[in-house]
Amino acid sequence: MKKRQFFGALAAAGALPVLDSAHAAPVKTSGPVLLTVTGPISKPNRGPLDPGGFDQMLVKHKVSFTKAYVFDFAMLAALPAITIKPTLEYDNKPHTLKGPLLVDVLKAAGATLTENSNIVLRAVDGYAATVTVAQARAQRYIIATHLEGAPIALGGLGPLWAVYDADKVPDMAKKPVAERFGSCPWGLYHVEVQSLVV
Repeated sequence: MKKRQFFGALAAAGALPVLDSAHAAPVKTSGPVLLTVTGPISKPNRGPLDPGGFDQMLVKHKVSFTKAYVFDFAMLAALPAITIKPTLEYDNKPHTLKGPLLVDVLKAAGATLTENSNIVLRAVDGYAATVTVAQARAQRYIIATHLEGAPIALGGLGPLWAVYDADKVPDMAKKPVAERFGSCPWGLYHVEVQSLVV
């Protein structure tokens, strides 16, 4: 892998500090940035996308923003967490997942939310799924940080996974397990709130 691609991948994965386009001081976090929230937010803690610098994964995934709110692991862990136990498609067994509600993460970023607003959930491999705020609330989507009591590993399903307990959603529980999680990207690193244009 070329050095430039390597450093771009590290930065997007959170191993390097996020810089704004003017290369100002890095965002103050206690650890690597794991999640970037963009869209209509009122409490940004970082500047715009840096297409020529360390935002290469975001650029590759055609993300653009003028402000964002970033979270490291400690920031996410400080939010109230819930535990769910969905049956997962990987082994057809229930597993314990824990993390803050997706809507609580967005509120912490100061996101402007309406029930019909779209939330785009983007994974490190580029996979993106869209849910509405109403769906995220009703199905109680979480940003899972823990699986079976341990932080979710990068290279597995983590370090973050947008997921819900499909067993508790009647319409989804009727489906085969392999068809329940299409809107649940693992390896989550970016969430975009999309305002509705009226």
